[in-house]
Amino acid sequence: MKEGQKLWTREELILAINLYCKIPFGKIHHGNPMIISLASLIKRTPSSVALKLSNFASFDPSLQARGIRGASNASKLDLAIWNEFYEHWDSKPFESEQLLAKFKHTTIEDSNAIDEADIHREGKTREQIIKSRVNQNFFRLMIMAAYNNKCCITGLQIPDLLIAGHISPWGKDKKNRLNPRNGIAINALHDRAFEAGLITITPNYLIKVSPILNSQKDNSEVASFFLKYHDKSIHLPSRFLPDPEFLKYHNNERFIK
Repeated sequence: MKEGQKLWTREELILAINLYCKIPFGKIHHGNPMIISLASLIKRTPSSVALKLSNFASFDPSLQARGIRGASNASKLDLAIWNEFYEHWDSKPFESEQLLAKFKHTTIEDSNAIDEADIHREGKTREQIIKSRVNQNFFRLMIMAAYNNKCCITGLQIPDLLIAGHISPWGKDKKNRLNPRNGIAINALHDRAFEAGLITITPNYLIKVSPILNSQKDNSEVASFFLKYHDKSIHLPSRFLPDPEFLKYHNNERFIK
C-alpha cells in the first residue's frame, strides 16, 4: 500500500460490490457519475473506486471465460467479500442496500423509491413488502447492466420494454431469485413466451422455438416474432452468463417439445 493510502473497510467493499453489480462492465471508469457518487459517499477518489470495481472483475467467472482478467492487485478481503456476496445472492443484495441507505442517511424505502402508499395495499407485512421491492429492483438493475439494456432475443434496447426475467421461476427457486446467472434481459412478449414454454434457450445459448409455434409457420406474425429467431444465438451479457444448469432445467421442465 502506498504512503498516505488507507485500507478499504468491509463496509466500503460491500458498497463497492453493490455498485459493481449495477454498472455495465464497459462503463467502469473514474468519469462515470455512479462511481463519482459512491466515491463522494465513502470519501474516496473516483479512480480508487473504479480500480476496486476492476479488482472485483478479476474474480468474475463469466469475465474469465471471455479471457478478461480485470485488475491484478486485489486483496484477500476483496476476494472474501466477493465470495460472500457471490455465494449468498438470497441475502447479500438486500443487506448491501440497507448499508447503502445508512451511508446516505436515509431509509431503504427512500433509497429505492418505494412509495409509502403502495406498502399498505398488499396483504403482507411491511418488512416483507419492502424486502421484496428492494430485491426486485436490485435484480433488475443487475440484469439490465449485465445485458447493457439489450433484449437477449431481439437486441431491442428500450429499457422500458424490457424485463429482468428468471430462468428458474421466482416462485419455485427462492435461493436463486437474485442470482444474476438465473436472469435474462428480455422483452415482454418473449418473456411471456419463455414462461409459457413456447421458446427456450439451450445451455449453449441458442434460441429454440416450440413445435407449437413451428406449426404456425404460415402465420406471418408468428414467423416474424418467433420463427426467425430459431437456432440463433442470444445476445450474450457482458458478465453473469446464464448458468447452463438453469437453462437445462428450462429445456427439460418448462419447454413444450
